[in-house]
Amino acid sequence: MPTEVQACRVAIAGASSLVGKELKQLLEENHFPAAEIRLLDEDVAAGTLAEAGGEPVVVQAVDEESFERVRIAFFAGNRAFAARHGETALRAGATVIDLSGGLAGAPLARRWIPALDALLPRPWADPASGQVYLAPAAPTIVASSLAAALAEIPVERLAIVFFQPVSERGQAGVEELESQTVRLLSFQPIAQEVFDAQVAFNLLDRYGEASEERLSDARSNIARDVREYLAGRAMLPAIQLLQAPVFYVHAFTVYAEFSSPPDPELLERALGRAGVKVLKSSEPPPSNVSVAGEDRVVLGPMERDLNLERACWFWGAADNLRLAAANAVNIAEKLLAG
Repeated sequence: MPTEVQACRVAIAGASSLVGKELKQLLEENHFPAAEIRLLDEDVAAGTLAEAGGEPVVVQAVDEESFERVRIAFFAGNRAFAARHGETALRAGATVIDLSGGLAGAPLARRWIPALDALLPRPWADPASGQVYLAPAAPTIVASSLAAALAEIPVERLAIVFFQPVSERGQAGVEELESQTVRLLSFQPIAQEVFDAQVAFNLLDRYGEASEERLSDARSNIARDVREYLAGRAMLPAIQLLQAPVFYVHAFTVYAEFSSPPDPELLERALGRAGVKVLKSSEPPPSNVSVAGEDRVVLGPMERDLNLERACWFWGAADNLRLAAANAVNIAEKLLAG
């Protein structure tokens, strides 16, 4: 950030969530000009001792004064929490950056991936204060980045299969996979409170009927967010979402079919312009382990399809928490830069 930008007061609503913790860490690492970072969350998390800017901070419950004199309010908790308190932040004069998806229906809410502005110019006026900006989840950023990169190349088909980590269901999802893994290895009954299904050592295309959330809903939300962000500016990719037995990072496979055999160097340059990191064949392939902490989408080298010479595949991965948080911080930096 430019040194002349004046420090401002920032709030993280949903600070105890996995994304909220990643967001706070990234703000500090980027030396974001925050005069104060207020940590807010549900009543059950209020009173928790945390740290911000090297100082001890207590997580506070949200009330009418929580967003007083706050310039930017990040919502990083669940959708219902953002829907309940987003209007409170707006009434206080804050600009809201929503990572939860709970404010997707807010009037004039704008989906924003600043890294793609050069390829897909914003169809709305310059950013302004007192508005809602929707910071998409990692799969939406991945799909939109790939579609934007290939918009200048005559791509005829684009399909992406995401392998979702349990951290998309929060700390409870992480703990359930850990518990299931240990118990299965010990030949003990497993808990299924979050997924209502065995996630450990398994792949799922749906959760059990008793689960509070549906994997099909998550898939629909990604497809909707990609469709509304691209808004006809690039080809819409076909999207599939599977639940994988991993803690963090979305791994994914990409199928692209062109009007003529693709040029690997041309593809790599186009992907680079969209902020995608393409690894060399001599480098280890991207994985849930290797991309942890990366704030970019990472792809392995192009592989030609064995039957269709006009088609190719990519294997990739993206840190689901880091990528989403980095995009939200990028939005905030653009807002402060004017």
